[in-house]
This record gives sequence, structure tokens and C-alpha cells, in this order.
Amino acid sequence: MQAFNDLETAAFCDQMALILKSGISSTEGISVMLEDTSDPSEREVLLAILNKNEETGSFAKALASTCVFPDYMLNMVSIGEETGRLDEVMSQLAAHYEREDSIRRSVRSTFAYPIIMIAMMIIVIVILLVKVMPIFAAVFRQLGTEMTGFSKALMNIGTAISSSSVALISVLALIAILGILAIKTEVGRRAARRFGSKIKSIRAIMDSTAACRFAGAMALTLSSGLMPDRCMELSEELNSDADFGKKIANCRQLVSDGKDLSAAIHETGIFSGVYSRLVSIGQKTGNMDESMSRIAALYQEEIDSRMNNMLAVLEPAMVIVISIVVGIILLSVMLPLIGIMAAI
Repeated sequence: MQAFNDLETAAFCDQMALILKSGISSTEGISVMLEDTSDPSEREVLLAILNKNEETGSFAKALASTCVFPDYMLNMVSIGEETGRLDEVMSQLAAHYEREDSIRRSVRSTFAYPIIMIAMMIIVIVILLVKVMPIFAAVFRQLGTEMTGFSKALMNIGTAISSSSVALISVLALIAILGILAIKTEVGRRAARRFGSKIKSIRAIMDSTAACRFAGAMALTLSSGLMPDRCMELSEELNSDADFGKKIANCRQLVSDGKDLSAAIHETGIFSGVYSRLVSIGQKTGNMDESMSRIAALYQEEIDSRMNNMLAVLEPAMVIVISIVVGIILLSVMLPLIGIMAAI
């Protein structure tokens, strides 16, 4: 069975939350979902859950047996069963994975645009060098002269690209494969994160994303009645940023040493500015889980704002770059050609 993505996980949690809040047991709820679905793969998952749930009497073990749900969700479901708050946990998990899906889609849409624009720019330049430049070269020869200087250099580049088309296609295919690996494999994602962390604007988005995930996980675990140290342990499982992971580890150590959670978070720099103050207020009022939920929502808005701002800058910048490059290539042959025509 193929693992569920964040959106599928959120949809499953949302349906189970509605079922459990209606007073229907998890076993009966899965039976209801089985009757409503027509997707073969979904039926296979639900049937496996139903059989294991009837066998063990544990919803968490039934979910784990399918190997399609994330470990964090399984841990939280187990805690929900133990505390008798499974309906609330499922509802909060639905919100959590909807947020995760929103973050993922925002990141993909932000970085997909410049990649597409760069690919288009490369295609336009290659067409100009390989197809258009030879036409201008033929015009020059008909006028009894040859290209010189920069235009001749561009013509030579186009000839080299045309004669090495197989090698060029191989290189582009290799780049595409590396790009896919960077998205699909953990090693590739780590390498991409290391590269992105060196760029200030991307680093800021990475920090906000890590903080948003941490706050969302803390809101969920704290509302389940867990101790702060255990909450951070579970929240750390969602972290994929090495630098932010060090902050969480330091925060856990401070909490273990007796420091209260809000002071530890402030000292380690997990949150900054108004977010840190919200944690302090939440602890003083006894509403830490609500404060964390609010912080996660604010970070989500910040991520969306940063990405929209980045796109607002990238879009005109890429258009300007393409226009300048195409203009330079065309002017390199048009100006000498105009000069020749004027001398005739």
C-alpha cells in the first residue's frame, strides 16, 4: 500500500473526527467509510484497518498495521486512545496535516515558477542561437561579409550546441534527474535544504516553516494533556531542519533542568518577537495550547506573505532578464546588419 500524503491523511482524520464525535465507535466508523468508498486502494486500507481493529481492539495498532500513516499521527492516536480524547486528537490532526499540506504546496508553487521561467529562458536562447543566428549568418554572406566580434562568438556557440545536441540533451536529462532526486529522496532534500539555507530569503522561509510546524505540533500535543518535555519530543519528529533541531534539543534540555517552557523557548530562540511573548502569555493564563495554535496560524500567514513577496519580485525580474538576454542577442546581429544596409 502506498503511504498517504498530507492531504489524504487530513481527510481521513477529519472523517474519523466527525464519526467519533457523533458517538460512533472507530470500528463502526471504518465500516461506514467502507460502504461509502468506491476506490479499490482506499477499500484495501480501510479493510485492513477494520480487520486489525476487530482483532486487537486498538485503533492505533490497526492504523499502524497498514503502514500508510505517518509515525507522528500514530503516536498521537495512541495517546488519544489512552486519554479518552481520540475524537479531539483526530480533529486536531486533521487541522495539523491540512497546515502541512498548505506549507508544502506554498513551497512548491514558489520554487516551481522560477524553475519554469529559467527553463523557458534556456529554450528561447538555444532556439535563437541554433535556429535564428544561422539565418542572420546567411544574410551576412549574401551581402558579401561575415559576422564579427560578439555576434560571431554567439554564432560559434550555436554551432557548438547544434553539433553537440546529444551531449546537451544528456546534461539536461541529468539535471532533471538530480532535480527529481532533490524532491523525492531524503538525501536530495537534505542537500537542497543545505543549499537553500545559504540564501537569506530562503533561510527566512525555512525558519518560519520549521517554527510553524513546531508550534502546530506543540498545540496538538499540549492539548492532549502531555508534559512539555514529551510534547517537544514528539514535535521534534516533524523537524527536518538541522539548525532548528539543535534549538529544540537545547530547549528540551533546559526544560529537563527545571526551566519553564516559555523561558526555555525564548532563551533558545525557537520563537522571536511577538511569538515569544505569546508563549509567555499563554503560560501565565494556562492556555499554552491555544497560544501555540495561534502562533502556528501566524507563522502560516507569514510564510504565505514571504512567498508571495518573493514571487512578486521574481516574476518581473525573470521577465526583465529574458528580455535583456534576447535583446542583446538580436542587437548583436541587427546593429551590424543595419550598418551594412546603410552603407549600400
